[in-house]
Amino acid sequence: MKTIHHLEENIQCPECHSNALNQDTVHAEIVCNRCGYVLDSDLIDYGPEWRAFDHEQFTKRAHTGAPMNPLLRDKGLSTDIGWKNVDYRGASIPHRNRAQLYRLRRWNRRTRVSNAIQRNTIQAITAITRSSSQLGLPRSIRENAAFIYRKATINDLLRGRRTEGMAAAALYAACRQCNLPRTLDEIVNASSATRTEIGRGYRHLAKELQLKLLPTAPQDYLPRFGNHLQLSTDVLAQAKEILDEADRKNTTNGRGPTGLAAAAIYIASILCNKRTTQKKIADTLGITEVTIRNRYKELADRLGIAIDVKNT
Repeated sequence: MKTIHHLEENIQCPECHSNALNQDTVHAEIVCNRCGYVLDSDLIDYGPEWRAFDHEQFTKRAHTGAPMNPLLRDKGLSTDIGWKNVDYRGASIPHRNRAQLYRLRRWNRRTRVSNAIQRNTIQAITAITRSSSQLGLPRSIRENAAFIYRKATINDLLRGRRTEGMAAAALYAACRQCNLPRTLDEIVNASSATRTEIGRGYRHLAKELQLKLLPTAPQDYLPRFGNHLQLSTDVLAQAKEILDEADRKNTTNGRGPTGLAAAAIYIASILCNKRTTQKKIADTLGITEVTIRNRYKELADRLGIAIDVKNT
């Protein structure tokens, strides 16, 4: 966007060839003062340049509103009637007028949801928020899941499918997209949908919305598994080296990423003399001991790792 002093220096009116141009801030136009010709319209006011040194200064000087929030039904763009019984000057509202204010608040809430699609969106976002809280997921994943669900609503992909199942499927897809994967069993435990519902919904969303979802790598689970098991950084680093070497030798093909991550942690704990039993790993991570045993034997055999498994 060109500023007004640049316009005065470099641009002339195409009608009268005058340099007397004026920026009309009321109508967002650039107008020639001599003949009235409109050179440009729908200008964006970026405001004056200013600096803020604390949050209070930023709040006072900012001339824009809050960003859109996909976790709200209307993305936070509507106007709410505040719960405080004060007017715009901060003065208390008289008791004789409070009954009218209560009615306005009630009707404001009722009119915000006017059809079944909006009610369905509210239910889905509530389910996504609840499941995310149980799983300890960050806000970015919640917003991404809400965006996926809204996109599915626009493309009419939810017909005949339960809201809880599709909301959980959107959350599972968002975790995959943000490289912060959660197992399908974890998503099932945090929602009221079944494993079959979430699996079908996830495949349906991935296909119809053409989501770019890369296969989950075992390395993505190491930080979270290490936190649950309270492992040291050297054990996690050794486990990552084992998995990286397994990838180079194509040893991980066709194997579940969680089982491989658990097996690598088990081998690394032995190599670093910080032994962790298979039972502890299985109970903490929700993986069977049989899976850990099979995976660690495959990794040790194909990578040529000699380990002592006594007393484990």
